[in-house]
Amino acid sequence: MNKKVLVGAVVVYILVAILDYLIHNVLMMSVYEATPDLWRSPEEMKMWVIFVAYIFFAFFFSFIFSKGYEGKGIMEGVRYGFYMSLLINLPAGYATYASMPVPYSLALGWFLYGTAEFIICGIALALIFKSKEAAPAQA
Repeated sequence: MNKKVLVGAVVVYILVAILDYLIHNVLMMSVYEATPDLWRSPEEMKMWVIFVAYIFFAFFFSFIFSKGYEGKGIMEGVRYGFYMSLLINLPAGYATYASMPVPYSLALGWFLYGTAEFIICGIALALIFKSKEAAPAQA
């Protein structure tokens, strides 16, 4: 296992924990509050499940990035984060919108904020994987 994958997973885990808090508890809270019947109460929430899911997400987000890493800089991370958002956030947000009585603003917010979150995580991975790469030998 590549050390950069593990470092990347830890960084992505921390970023996702912080960004998800900001997205769901600050930026989108009013949308959640408008639909209280759809959500567990704070006392009923199973936060440990969310944090375990973050572990799996962070590891595989980093691992998959490592398999396609081309050393093309920050834009590689932006591209990766955007593609992963199209793979994960777009279908999840809109499938939930199609199957549950959530407002459209919630599905759109999940996709747009999730895209920003994934791009930030992709940029972090590009920086981690770029760090300390072998520099060309100087004479």
